[in-house]
Amino acid sequence: MTNSIKFKINISQEIGSVSALLIKPEDATSLLVLSHGAGAGMDHIFMETLAQKLALQKVATLRFNFAYMEKGGGPDRPKKAHPAIKAAVKKALKYADGLTLIAGGKSFGGRMTSQVAALDELDPVKGIIYFGFPLHAPGKPGMERAAHLSDIKIPQLFLQGTRDTLAKIDLISEVCENLENATLIKIEGGDHSFKTLKKSGITYEEAIEMLAVETAKFAKSLS
Repeated sequence: MTNSIKFKINISQEIGSVSALLIKPEDATSLLVLSHGAGAGMDHIFMETLAQKLALQKVATLRFNFAYMEKGGGPDRPKKAHPAIKAAVKKALKYADGLTLIAGGKSFGGRMTSQVAALDELDPVKGIIYFGFPLHAPGKPGMERAAHLSDIKIPQLFLQGTRDTLAKIDLISEVCENLENATLIKIEGGDHSFKTLKKSGITYEEAIEMLAVETAKFAKSLS
C-alpha cells in the first residue's frame, strides 16, 4: 500500500508557502526530496510517473513547487530556490525516520539542489541525484556550471540521456570522471526529458523505469 499526502511547506515569511506532495509506500527504505525542472511544476507527468515508478522500488518521494511555479514569473534565482529546497528537506525529516534521505531533481531542480549541497547546507541528506543535469545551454557546450560540484562531500548520481542537448554526453562524462564520488548512468537515446528514439530499443516508459531502478540502487548503497 502507498500513502499519498498533500500539504503546504512554509519557506519563509518573505517567500511564503508552496504546495507539496508525499508518496510513501509502506515498505519504503529511502525518501527522495524531488525538485522539478524549470518549465513544469511538481504535477508534471514526468514527475508523477517517476514518483510512481520510484514507489514500486521502495523509494518514497516528497515533491514540491518552487515559489515561481505558483506565483508566476520565471524560474527563481538561487536566493529563493535554495531556501525552498532546504525547507522541503526539513519537512521530509518528519517522514524519514528509519529511511535513507536523498535529494535531487529534474534539470533546474537538480542543479539548485547541487548548489545547496556544495554550500554544505543539506544535512542530513546522504546523496544527490540528477535527472538530467543541465550542464550548459542548448548549442553552447561548456562545463562552467559544474565548477561547484567538486565541493559536494556526499555521493552524486547523474542520470543522463545520451541525446541531452543540455549536457553533451562527452562533457558530462568528463565532469563525472573528475569528481571524487560520482556515478554516471547513461540512458541510451534519451533526450533531456528522457524521451528515446525507436532505434535505441528503449521505450520512454522503460527509460523512466531505469531512472527509478538506478535511484533505488543508489539509495541502497548509502544505507
